[in-house]
Amino acid sequence: MAAMSTLPADPEAALPADPQAQVLAQVAALPHLPGVYRYFDAQDQLLYVGKARDLKKRVSSYFSKNLDGTRIGLMVSRIARLETTVVRTEAEALLLENTLIKTLNPRFNILFRDDKSYPYLKLSGRGRAGELPPRISYYRGAVDQRHRYFGPYPSGWSVKETIQLVQKVFRLRTCEDSVYANRTRPCLLYQIQRCSGPCVGLIDAQAYQRDVATVERFLRGEQLQVADELRAQMLAHSEALAFEQAAQIRNRLAALAKVQQQQAVETSSWSEAAPADADVLAVQVAGGRACVNLAMVRGGRHLGDRAFFPVHVAEAEMADVDGALSAEQRVLQAFVVQHYLQVAPPPLLIANQPIAKDLLAALGEQTGVRLTAQHQPREQRRIWLEMAVKGAELALARLLSEEGSQRERTRALATALDIDECDLDALRIECFDISHTAGEATQASCVVFHHHKMQSGEYRRYNVAGITGGDDYAAMRQVLERRYARWAQDKAEGKDEAGWPQVVLIDGGRGQVAVAREVFEQLGLDVGRLVGVEKGEGRKVGLEELVFADGRPKLTLPPDSAALMLVAQIRDEAHRFAITGMRARRASVRTGASRLEDVPGVGPKKRARLLQRFGGVRGVAAASTDELAGVEGISKELADAIYRSLH
Repeated sequence: MAAMSTLPADPEAALPADPQAQVLAQVAALPHLPGVYRYFDAQDQLLYVGKARDLKKRVSSYFSKNLDGTRIGLMVSRIARLETTVVRTEAEALLLENTLIKTLNPRFNILFRDDKSYPYLKLSGRGRAGELPPRISYYRGAVDQRHRYFGPYPSGWSVKETIQLVQKVFRLRTCEDSVYANRTRPCLLYQIQRCSGPCVGLIDAQAYQRDVATVERFLRGEQLQVADELRAQMLAHSEALAFEQAAQIRNRLAALAKVQQQQAVETSSWSEAAPADADVLAVQVAGGRACVNLAMVRGGRHLGDRAFFPVHVAEAEMADVDGALSAEQRVLQAFVVQHYLQVAPPPLLIANQPIAKDLLAALGEQTGVRLTAQHQPREQRRIWLEMAVKGAELALARLLSEEGSQRERTRALATALDIDECDLDALRIECFDISHTAGEATQASCVVFHHHKMQSGEYRRYNVAGITGGDDYAAMRQVLERRYARWAQDKAEGKDEAGWPQVVLIDGGRGQVAVAREVFEQLGLDVGRLVGVEKGEGRKVGLEELVFADGRPKLTLPPDSAALMLVAQIRDEAHRFAITGMRARRASVRTGASRLEDVPGVGPKKRARLLQRFGGVRGVAAASTDELAGVEGISKELADAIYRSLH
């Protein structure tokens, strides 16, 4: 892939001083080659990333049309700088565009966020000589060529359901290798006929490998052939008067038939020539939000679905200069590009919106999979698509309902606190809580509420030191000073305060609020942002009162108030985050893990003896070298080393 080239090469010498004129000059110099372009505003914030088969034609279209008075024109008017990257093929442009969108999060691109990797069903080993018999297990992570993997599955539940099916019908082992190697008698799974007992030789190696091969075929979609083979084996055992073995296979067939009947979307008319693996994609757009429902079909079995909700959908409308694609098509295109460059695609995509052939070709070149797409499927595939569409509709309706109720709670709180409601989406609330156990392991939490929901990625914990144990006022003073000193500096320098909170909640009454007021006055910050959450009469939930640092009278909200519900949610989250951190820190201090483990020669047994003898790491630190040497296993030299490490 070619290196990034911003045209012209020396903008300081060759381009006019006016930003818009500079951009137009850059556009005029663009080549007729494939590549990726990026737009930046005057604050050097990335606005949009796009790919083009022909850079000059694509980028010029933004500036050659009359876009005044349109949403697209508003975005174009913000462009102050342009960067381009020339690549060799459109497929390379597709890959680079996706990478930049994922890493830079431009404002006007549709962005799908992956919260975690997909789970797989893992069949360990290859059955070679010297290897343990293969086991079937749940797996998430990078694949290893030494093993076989089936999936991906839309959820962990669908993997575990398949494992249970394999246990019932084929009786493969699921135990860890360490457990398997030390078995002397069969486990409970053998007793309930969920394992064939290879650990103690209750099934020979060849028969077990035949079961493994049958499982592979079953997971690849050859269910009918597997069922026919089981029936043939049952008849053979019956003719040989081996009725017990025949009954066992009969039970397997019954379990398999029951599962297939429960799986209402199991295909019975899947063509032999058609791929047994497919993804069904249904996209819905409403209320400025979108949902892509992904249903996975593997081995002809419908494994379940998973809903994705992209961000920046409304903003992306401003970046679509051509307007050739509908909102649903743009969302689907963004999903296909971003999702399948990270997850191996199946050979068939079934969607409720058309997918461009050139996009499939470029994606296939990157993934090595020859992709086909169906927009108007028939028979079983149509049933799958209808189910996926219904799932997308329900998921999007649920999201809009939840966001609507959360927005109303934000609005109610803004009204109660007399905050300007013009931009509720930008309302940022930070809440603090102090937690300790009798003065030990004091820790403070700061949680953040923004965009109508808790932002766990912005939470912070603060270890409090240098104060008298149990002094919550001193702890609160220290934490607020550490948190907002930089804000005060930015304000003094005249910098933008957009990233700082409009409301600072303090879990406490007048005392804590008075301390917070002193800190804000010292830092030159607005004390009107400070609000204390004071326990009500009897410290009962729902009777909390809001205490203001700027002298306003206490505010008591009705127990069913949406504003009070939101305050309680934020306060409870701060308390939860503080207490979990405090407990972890206290456990570390009490076990001495962070200090005694660093002493050479002090292993788990000696550390346990020291802590038991002196009642904790504080007691160990207070002990003399002679007292330390009096513990079993602690020599005089080691006692000196421990003493030096703790002082």
